[in-house]
Amino acid sequence: MLSASLASLLCPVCRAGFVPGGDRTLVCRAGHSFDAARQGYFNFLVGKGTVFEADAADMVAARFEFLSAGHYRPLAEAVAEFAAPALAARQNAGTPAVATVLDAGTGTGHYLRCLLDRAAQEGTLPDGKPIAAIGLDISKFALRRAAKLNPEAVNLVSDVWQPLPVADQAVDVVTVVFAPRNAAEFARVLRPGGRLVVVTPRPGHLAEVAGQTGMLGIEPAKDERLAASLEAHFSAVGGRDLDLGLALTPAEVARLALMGPAGHHLDRGALDALAAALPPLTAVSACFRISLFEPRS
Repeated sequence: MLSASLASLLCPVCRAGFVPGGDRTLVCRAGHSFDAARQGYFNFLVGKGTVFEADAADMVAARFEFLSAGHYRPLAEAVAEFAAPALAARQNAGTPAVATVLDAGTGTGHYLRCLLDRAAQEGTLPDGKPIAAIGLDISKFALRRAAKLNPEAVNLVSDVWQPLPVADQAVDVVTVVFAPRNAAEFARVLRPGGRLVVVTPRPGHLAEVAGQTGMLGIEPAKDERLAASLEAHFSAVGGRDLDLGLALTPAEVARLALMGPAGHHLDRGALDALAAALPPLTAVSACFRISLFEPRS
């Protein structure tokens, strides 16, 4: 599957394309080479790397365990549902180009895994055609998980705020679940008719535990700011709200707090003490907005 994604990739050093080769080494046409880490991902951070703080190992472990328990499964299925039409259109277009998805901020690869499984199970892949998949994140700890979960994808350590290592008009869907959004770059890499699927939290998200666990609050008018940040490059074409009622154990509440942005600053000892004082189950409301955009002409 690495070969299916190779045509979409650009060298992060010189922006040349890659030549066909083995699954463990990528070599661009100018001779720059990148070896896969033992866990299967490639590190595309070059030069000064990134100024942003990557998720730590315990944050990634908390996210993996929480998502693996299925709490956000309906969200993953909804993201896959929004992505499916653009992927199916590419597969049925009669062109040599393979349907391609870029999961920007892929984390542990949970949402990309659901998307690929849905495509395979529901006939998005006619005549056995593959879907090329690229997972991108700045955390090597997250990419270790993602490469294991999605071995058919090419998983890259890369900074979304730098030029993406992806060719112009090379992907059909960009998914962004609780991750930064580089509108200009997403518009550049999307093919005409492609889709940008963005997931953001809504007011009330995790409100029952957010304050006491130190999680970040939801900014007011978040939907308006999202649209404004993308409007130069994208048109809003749809979306829907999704509300989930969760019943979480103390350990799951702690994982929920640790797996998000607040995990960079939380006092782990204080979080453990708080979890120990919680009842056996805590009712928590998860409130999401799934927004769909298409690139402007």
